[in-house]
Amino acid sequence: MAKKVVVAYSGGLDTSFTVMYLTKEKGYEVYAACADTGGFSPEQLKTNEENAYKLGAKGYVTLDVTREYYAKSLKYMIFGNVLRNGTYPISVSSERIFQAMAIARYAKEIGADAIAHGSTGAGNDQVRFDMTFLVMAPGTEIITLTRDMALTRQFEVDYLNSHGFPADFKKLKYSYNVGLWGTSICGGEILDSRQGLPESAYLKQVAKSGSETVSLGFNGGELCSVNGVQYADKIQAIRAVEAIAAPYGIGRDMHVGDTIIGIKGRVGFEAAAPMLIIAAHKFLEKFTLSKWQQYWKDQVANWYGMFLHESQYLEPVMRDIEAMLESSQRNVNGTVTMELRPYAFSTVGVDSPDDIVKNKLGEYGEMQKGWTSEDAKGFIKVTSTALRAYYAAHPEEASSIEKEL
Repeated sequence: MAKKVVVAYSGGLDTSFTVMYLTKEKGYEVYAACADTGGFSPEQLKTNEENAYKLGAKGYVTLDVTREYYAKSLKYMIFGNVLRNGTYPISVSSERIFQAMAIARYAKEIGADAIAHGSTGAGNDQVRFDMTFLVMAPGTEIITLTRDMALTRQFEVDYLNSHGFPADFKKLKYSYNVGLWGTSICGGEILDSRQGLPESAYLKQVAKSGSETVSLGFNGGELCSVNGVQYADKIQAIRAVEAIAAPYGIGRDMHVGDTIIGIKGRVGFEAAAPMLIIAAHKFLEKFTLSKWQQYWKDQVANWYGMFLHESQYLEPVMRDIEAMLESSQRNVNGTVTMELRPYAFSTVGVDSPDDIVKNKLGEYGEMQKGWTSEDAKGFIKVTSTALRAYYAAHPEEASSIEKEL
C-alpha cells in the first residue's frame, strides 16, 4: 500500500514540483492541502485545486484558518502593538505557524505517513514548518525536496514541463507573500543594501490624493468599527481599513533584522491596515492605561513578537503573555480619529469613556485641582532627596558637572 503524504500546497513552483515528484518518482499517495490564513482569493483557491489534481494529487483540501489566526495570535499582536524592531508588523511570517498547525491536524486526521513542504534551507519558514510538525505530528516523516535535493528553479520547471504540466512560473524580479496582515516583498533592489524599492515594486499603487479622516473604534482593545460602521467580524474590519488606507500608499517600509538561522535578512512590505490599526490602538492606550500598565505591556509584547517570529508560538509562556495582554485591554475602549494622506498618516484625537486625561485632579500645564502649591513643593523636595544626598557626599562630581556645562 502506498504511503500517504500531505503536501503543504501554496500553488507555487516548489510545492507544485513536490506534488508531482512524490507522486511519480516516489509512489506516494499525495494529498495537497492549502492552508489559507486570509491571503488567497477565491479564484486562486479554485486554481490551486484544479492544478493539484493535474499534478497527480489524489486529494485536495483548502483549510481556512483565518479566524483561528486572528483569535489565537493576531488580536494579541494588536493588543501588544507588535512591530519587530519597531518597524515590521510581522506580516505573513506570523501566519506560517497557523498554516503549519492546520497541515499537521489534517495529516493526523487522514493518517498520513509524511508531511512535505517547499521551504528552502536558507530561510525562516523551514524552521516554522519543521518545528510545528515535530511538536504537533510527532513521528511523522518530514519531506523537503527543495531543501534536501538543493533544487534549482530551472530544474523544477523543466521537470514539470517534461511531464505534461505547463509550468508557467516565470522568474520575476520580485517575489510576494500576500496575507491578511500585509504583503512581504523580496528580491530586486532589496538584495542591494544601498537601494530601496521603486513605486512599481508595490502591488497596491497610490490612487488617492489629498487627505481624509478615518475613525477606528475599539472595544476591549479589539477593532470593532470603521467610520462608524460596526463589525462583529474582525477580519472584515481589518479589510475595511485596508481598503481605505492602501490607496494612499500607507504602511510601506523596509525591515532589516536577524533571521532564526542567524543571518541578516531584509524584506520590503506594504501593510496599510496593520500600521494604521496598531498606531490607533497605541494612541488610545496612552489615554486609557496607567503608566505601569503601558510599561510592562510593552516589555512582554516585545517578547511576544520576538517569540512569534522565532517559531516559538507553542512555547507555554506565550499563553501567559497572552493572558496579561488580554487583561490589559479591559479599559481600552473608544474611537480614534486619524488623518490620512499619500504615504503618511497622523493621529488626531480620542473619544473614550475611559479617558484618564479627563480627570478632576488637574490639567497638565494649566491648573492643579487635587493638591496645593505647598503639596507640590513638598513633593518635589522629597523626590529630590536621593540626588541631594548623593551630591552632598560627592560635591566634586557636582562641581565637575557645572564645569562641563
